[in-house]
Amino acid sequence: MEIIKNIELSAVDSILKRPGLENDYLEGAVKNIIQRVKTSGDEALIDFTSQFDKVDLNELQVSETEITTAIGQVSENLKNAITQAKQNIEAFHKSQKRETVKIENQPGVTCWRKSVPIQKVGLYIPGGTAPLFSTVLMLGIPAVIAGCKEIVMCSPPNSEGKIDPAILFTANLVGIKKIYKVGGAQSIAAMAYGTASIPKVDKIFGPGNQYVTKAKQLVNMEGVSIDMPAGPSEVAVIADDIAEPSFIAADLLSQAEHGVDSQVILISSSENLVTEVLNAIDTQIEQLPRKDIALECLKNSKAVITKSLEEATDVSNSYAPEHLIINCKNASSIAENITQAGSVFIGAYTPESAGDYASGTNHTLPTNGAARAYSGVSLDSFVKEITFQEITEEGITKLGPVVETMAEAEQLIAHKKAVSIRLQKLNEQ
Repeated sequence: MEIIKNIELSAVDSILKRPGLENDYLEGAVKNIIQRVKTSGDEALIDFTSQFDKVDLNELQVSETEITTAIGQVSENLKNAITQAKQNIEAFHKSQKRETVKIENQPGVTCWRKSVPIQKVGLYIPGGTAPLFSTVLMLGIPAVIAGCKEIVMCSPPNSEGKIDPAILFTANLVGIKKIYKVGGAQSIAAMAYGTASIPKVDKIFGPGNQYVTKAKQLVNMEGVSIDMPAGPSEVAVIADDIAEPSFIAADLLSQAEHGVDSQVILISSSENLVTEVLNAIDTQIEQLPRKDIALECLKNSKAVITKSLEEATDVSNSYAPEHLIINCKNASSIAENITQAGSVFIGAYTPESAGDYASGTNHTLPTNGAARAYSGVSLDSFVKEITFQEITEEGITKLGPVVETMAEAEQLIAHKKAVSIRLQKLNEQ
């Protein structure tokens, strides 16, 4: 990790720039994938699976037999852990339900909003270097709670042409039946436009690599709704000299092992702590099966030394991390000043991995600075809010002249007459 001192807030974006492929190359490659899926459908999906996943498939949809077999391959210990996580995630997302409230703004004029589930949703579950069965919980549970009528799930197959057993067990536990062995940008195109096997959906969810993220952005430009820009994972840690260096090293490495295009940032008011954390990373990384991936990620990562915790908070808000861990004295107070982050983890005993799996919050979060404007996935992500209004004779009599005056001022006379004709009818009665 590169150590940076005396960082200027205006330079945060450039100095802490996220890693990424050359955009022109990335966009061109993904556009080609999308176009092939649009024109060739399942044939293109099978070809891309052979090319990228190195496996030849005859059927894209996972069969009931495959699901049953996979369930039997998952240990009871893991099943129990996933079930406990499901309970916590369900509880947190059920708490986000809102009652419909009707407001009578003036006599005879009533307005309200009603949550209506998005009918067809597509879930992308990463399964390349790490099969993320936890993402099935994070996306499937709120989709089911919201009442989405059709839930389509895509995940890349392994070298044997199968989806990881834990992913299939979790999907079955949540209640997802339409599961397809397709990954990458091609799966996003399939869900966006539909193929003979994979239904077209109204909104696509899920994190992924840069190809998946770019595919989501491109189909979004053609009118397909997406959850957010959710690409390679990232974490920032704000820490001071009371923090335990081994905890911070472990937190940074837990994100570094996600992928070579991930990024981890340490922001500390203590230069001594930074040194101790880097030493701890050197020790811990040797124990990781995904050491090579973590090492590559650390080349893109930074340790920022600030003059104070207040400055550290400013740097973090400017960076707008997907995950933010606050491990220092008065952590709760500092958390109150966080304005830009996907999800915040407060205190020494709140590792980011708890949120990734089982605390209850959603781990599908905005990355690459998108936390400046986007929220993470929630129950609200799977519904749309429709507004309603009802106006009585008394209401139009009192509100009508207001509308007439405003419509005439905007020179929209037909708007005015839509009111005037009703007022005239009431006057004739």
